[in-house]
Amino acid sequence: MNTPEQIPHLMHIASATDFSAAAGIAADRATRMAARYRARLSLIHVISSGWVDELRTWLTDGSQWQEKLAVETRGRLDAEASRLSAPGATAVMPLLLEGHPVTALTETVVEQAIDLLAVGARGSNPLHHLLVGTTAERLLRKVTCPLLVVRHPPHQDYQRVLVPLDFSPWSERAVALARQVAPDAVLVLMHSFSIPFEEKLRFAGVDDATLAHYREKARVEARQKMQDFVLANGLRDNEYQFCLTEGDAPTHILTQARERGCDLIDVLVSTTHTP
Repeated sequence: MNTPEQIPHLMHIASATDFSAAAGIAADRATRMAARYRARLSLIHVISSGWVDELRTWLTDGSQWQEKLAVETRGRLDAEASRLSAPGATAVMPLLLEGHPVTALTETVVEQAIDLLAVGARGSNPLHHLLVGTTAERLLRKVTCPLLVVRHPPHQDYQRVLVPLDFSPWSERAVALARQVAPDAVLVLMHSFSIPFEEKLRFAGVDDATLAHYREKARVEARQKMQDFVLANGLRDNEYQFCLTEGDAPTHILTQARERGCDLIDVLVSTTHTP
């Protein structure tokens, strides 16, 4: 398997916290990874400027409460950093920011040259409730480093990583990232194929036998693309497994991850900036 010396190092890892249990789990994972890579580790909390503005509106002496809020928040942040800084482990640098959470985190990633940002997961569906409409989803679209959404306590390093492939340049980056974040894990390379224009072919009266022929042809071509991809990316036999499905990939990702015992899903998303 790959060792950390054979792949690019993660030099600076950060974890964003709102002091929730989910954020604590993400911080534990970031700490474990920082120890493995001997990386710098930062723990970041953002005091929302919108919340502070509302505080000023409702309280007669908003400045006094704002100062008290900052002091208490600094205490909680330092306490969490102390918890993560076990004797002999990587020292955790607490960073207390104020502003719009997504903007502040995005800017800090650049300013601090952060290589990986860990955040806690919320909800039961890691591809919808965890991301859609949440701070994590907005970060996913704006942050310039990989975003690690952590769901479970880190009892061990990642063992199996599901990597959906579409054979675009993004697929190569996804594999490189998986090898960086989880160098000892088996990569489950997943691709979903389909018959082009199947519905139109059915509407045109193409019989089932002909469609079955086209389906098998698409399957063979897809598997050949996966084999070519493996060769192009220098993966050894013990580093990967194939997972070939038919239909729309998003409908299969969670099912395959669960059935194949994957503890990480590696999905790269275009970083086109959206509101």
